[in-house]
Amino acid sequence: MARYFENAPESLVSDALAGFARVHADLVTHQADHGFVRARHTAPSRRVGLVSGGGSGHEPMHLGFVGAGMLDAACPGQIFASPHNRQIFEASRAVARAEGVLHIVKNYTGDRINFGIAAERLAHEGIPCARVLVDDDLASESAEIAAGRRGTAATVLVEKVLGAAADRGLGLAELAARGESLVGRCRSLAVASAAHTSPATGEAAFDLPAGMIEYGVGIHGERAARSVPAEALGPLVERMAGTVWDALKPAAGAPVIAMVNGLGAVTRLELYAVVGELAALLDRRGTPMARSMVGDFVTALDMRGFSISLLVADEEILGLYDAPARTVQWQ
Repeated sequence: MARYFENAPESLVSDALAGFARVHADLVTHQADHGFVRARHTAPSRRVGLVSGGGSGHEPMHLGFVGAGMLDAACPGQIFASPHNRQIFEASRAVARAEGVLHIVKNYTGDRINFGIAAERLAHEGIPCARVLVDDDLASESAEIAAGRRGTAATVLVEKVLGAAADRGLGLAELAARGESLVGRCRSLAVASAAHTSPATGEAAFDLPAGMIEYGVGIHGERAARSVPAEALGPLVERMAGTVWDALKPAAGAPVIAMVNGLGAVTRLELYAVVGELAALLDRRGTPMARSMVGDFVTALDMRGFSISLLVADEEILGLYDAPARTVQWQ
């Protein structure tokens, strides 16, 4: 049985937020009374504030991407639970600019509801608000899932590109349209060889027989639709990347931004092996891997797994991706 180091399960998030803000006080402030983290430094050229958020347990998302060039504020909920609409409303009101605030929301029912309520409250105060809904997860693309594809690791790519666009002074409608286009250009898929450990029970969220992997897990610890026999990394990456490729159908020679994201308990040694296989596959397909990210960006506590995300880029997107940013996670 695994155990977390904590005072109590119910205080783990608040304790962690206090520590995060203390260590990174040069970059963020923690509004403890309203439950959000705000950037200390953002570009004066911004006409729109950027706010995101979601359940805790996915660190460094979203807290690690608050700062110059990315998010103005992030609202963490309890572990794997949506933030309250009050948090989102207060954070949005605090960072709204002349043209209002843009919400970057992962496609989960609770997040959609609470960000929606916050947007209604903002409207009552005369603060313009728009939403970009990220739905990159191919594992949840099913007619049986009413909410549609979930939002997962590609959310970070959307936040980075839109943060740079906001710094260029784009208005609310322009940013929302740019975000919708970006979401259509990115897809993700994740696998795991072991479940995360529940902070409340110390037990694994699910059992997986030896020699099997979950093909298509979610970042909230959702089991995949199927378990498959474990295989060598090369064929596994080819299967995963092929699924993402087929969903995006990039034009011949179109550059991509690739993200290999650890879900919490996979070593960097393994993640670099994954990106090596992915790069070789893209080379064989004649697709330039113009940029790459390797590491833990959107985790699921200590799940032993990884995801692959691809964003079909162009010169403008690459320029926005390369724009300076200074956050805890993005230096």
